[in-house]
Amino acid sequence: MSTYDFCFIGLGTMGRPMATRLIDAGYSVIAYDPSETARTAIRKAGAAVADSATDAAAQAPVALLSLPTPNVVEQVVNGPDGLLTAEGASVIVDLSTTGPQVAKDIAQSAAAAGRTLVDCPVSGGAEGARAGTLALMLAGPSETVQALVPALKTLGNVFVVGNSAGQGQTMKVLNNLMSTAALAITSETMVLGAKSGLDPQAMLDVFNAGSGRNTTTTDKFPKHMLNRNFDFGMPIKLSAKDARLCLEEADRMGVPMPVGTAVRQMLNLTRDHLGPDVDMTEILRVIEQWAKHEVHAGT
Repeated sequence: MSTYDFCFIGLGTMGRPMATRLIDAGYSVIAYDPSETARTAIRKAGAAVADSATDAAAQAPVALLSLPTPNVVEQVVNGPDGLLTAEGASVIVDLSTTGPQVAKDIAQSAAAAGRTLVDCPVSGGAEGARAGTLALMLAGPSETVQALVPALKTLGNVFVVGNSAGQGQTMKVLNNLMSTAALAITSETMVLGAKSGLDPQAMLDVFNAGSGRNTTTTDKFPKHMLNRNFDFGMPIKLSAKDARLCLEEADRMGVPMPVGTAVRQMLNLTRDHLGPDVDMTEILRVIEQWAKHEVHAGT
């Protein structure tokens, strides 16, 4: 018998604020994360804490997953002690970014076990997760999706993009590649402009008033890069993973993506040069090192 409205598996940069928003909206949540620090924090936010993912899933009809990589998602769902071995959790909502093929594979194994997977990746970063302004890209059986919409609206704007698992993931990796391409080209243009003597803030003002406006010029650069904090909240290893997933899908579909390939190469270079855990916005630092010029406010 279900005791809680939801179980939430994965309480990292994205998962914890999403789980907290559900709790604050009045939903009962039982949560699990292997990190003791994460478990303590979500308990303070008002959640019950389980001893394992399967223990959490056994106590709620819907399991929400926010996990870092496709391999982790597959292990949590399909592993020897995965959710499909647990009682309860007849619906699994995957908020992670796994790529279309993994979503299809998990949906198939879930269906074989009498469960339903709803593909629901999110976009908007840690700030959006805290503020409840994420974009949620849902794909799954219509009746199941519609039943979830009221609760998911506490996390942000809900977009039903299809009725089959994998369609939400396709939408997500396309969105992420576009956003990362904007980060890369904006970083290049800002370094060139600054080295040419243009004021960085003036450059951003012009970009944002003209056709160059994008999420890096409006958000990442003024809030997380110009101040040299590089704290947007997305590790470069995850950004590189998302680009890889998009390009793998492009290969499967026979769609050439030369620009996307260049963006992926830049992400991989940054990861290999600065380390896998640096913020994705530190792509700027690699370009600066090559150009022998740093971008600072007022210079």
